[in-house]
Amino acid sequence: MKAEILSIGTEILLGEIVDTNAAYIASRLPALGIDIYYKHVVGDNLERLAETIGRARERSDVVICTGGLGPTQDDLTREAISAVMREEAVVDPQLEANLRGFFESRGVKMAEQNVKQCWLIPSSRAIPNPRGTAPGWWVERDGKMIVAMPGPPTEMTRMWDKEVSPELLRRNPGTILITRTIKTAGVGESNVDEMITPLQESQNPSIGTYAKQDGVHVRLAAKAPDEQAAWRLLAPMEEEIRLRLGAFVWGADDDTFESVVCDMMKERGVTLATMESCTGGLLASTITDVPGSSSCFRGGLVSYATEMKIAWGVPAEIIEEHGVISVDTAREMARVARERHEASVGIGITGVAGPDEQEGKPVGTVHVAVDAMWESPRTVSYTFNQGRSAVKRRAVTTALALLRQALLAHRNEAMV
Repeated sequence: MKAEILSIGTEILLGEIVDTNAAYIASRLPALGIDIYYKHVVGDNLERLAETIGRARERSDVVICTGGLGPTQDDLTREAISAVMREEAVVDPQLEANLRGFFESRGVKMAEQNVKQCWLIPSSRAIPNPRGTAPGWWVERDGKMIVAMPGPPTEMTRMWDKEVSPELLRRNPGTILITRTIKTAGVGESNVDEMITPLQESQNPSIGTYAKQDGVHVRLAAKAPDEQAAWRLLAPMEEEIRLRLGAFVWGADDDTFESVVCDMMKERGVTLATMESCTGGLLASTITDVPGSSSCFRGGLVSYATEMKIAWGVPAEIIEEHGVISVDTAREMARVARERHEASVGIGITGVAGPDEQEGKPVGTVHVAVDAMWESPRTVSYTFNQGRSAVKRRAVTTALALLRQALLAHRNEAMV
């Protein structure tokens, strides 16, 4: 089965919002045994939208649309599909009753233009949307399908996971593709490639390496008639890759660095505190995005101004001798964070996020230190400028990687 994805909305076309829906759908089609050949972004123009949907329907088995199902005049997905199918849309009484009940239950008067969300054409059926007011459309005729889902990601993902994906899987038996992404840190892409080179001759499972923000990822993909058979192909290869990459592997699939590190701290009974300068609290924010992080994260200090670093305990003579942007200052920041918060580990980050140099240090200069009770401080220093936001994000990733190394050493020490 072949599929095409259409992301609908002028705001996407003009880059005002990032299209995450297409990436979400595209990443999940292989597991259904569905090939994806084309992706499109189309603005809110009826003629162009109908043309694109029609062309996609001619060459693909299923056309998957997101966006344009709202009640406003520029929500034109239903109109475009109706034009392609040459069918007239009418109000479905049950959908209208449900929609009016939705507004009445909230004590809100429904604007009549919302009624267009209750349209159906003869070839369509409504796809339930408990997270919003706009049902999706499942349109089917002549062996071809058009699936239209809402644009808001929370609505789309629920509809895809609960309604659309199971139905597509039921209609496309025979070949399943499963994937596993193994995530590494502390090793370069070329090194990873070299370590697994003998394995990359495999065609099924296939193997690819990719440099990502949180390290180098190794992606395995296996095809088989059913999911169980695909896993039987993939599992031995995953085991061999993990064996070759060893401690560089920190997670897989949807794991995040912060969640893995928090789990490690919980397992070891370790607590963490932070003192950040150039990252402005981003490290603390990232860690506390993990549910349950309160059991291992004690707190953080954002010492953006030099005088605040000194006020909180970084020795003035260290700053005077080495500068604010220095590994020595980062090391003292880590110590201060650990001691002030009575934590097992402290992390200090200082650097130049930009756009201007500081202390003669170029933008992208960053120093990270981890001060753990069971070992000497660990530090990393580098210069890598890809813009202010990227500098901050990379510093956080570096800090988490360095913390992971310290936690691995803690485990080894406990085993001795």
